[in-house]
Amino acid sequence: MSRPNAAARSTVRDAAPLFAALGDETRLGLILRLSSGGRGSITQLSANSAVSRQAITKHLRVLADAGLVRSTRRGREQVWDLEPRRLADAHAYLDRISAQWDAALARLKSFVED
Repeated sequence: MSRPNAAARSTVRDAAPLFAALGDETRLGLILRLSSGGRGSITQLSANSAVSRQAITKHLRVLADAGLVRSTRRGREQVWDLEPRRLADAHAYLDRISAQWDAALARLKSFVED
């Protein structure tokens, strides 16, 4: 297997925290809530959840570090919004991987049929 070039390594460095953040069930649930319900405060995002408000806050910070959410102050509350650009980045990474797999399968099919 060949070593990835600098651009590929940079892409992996950019994608890894994104997918690590999305890889947690609680964080993925927060993304789903924000994408379907719009912005939300910690109180709103932790309502009807078995996870504490403190844990929700920690998960939101991980998502923010990955660029998936952002917060703004509204009075004493922090309100969280989805950052759709990073979800588009995740989609693009998955599309690229899918295209690579399709190309590899096409090469295998061609090899087997020849």
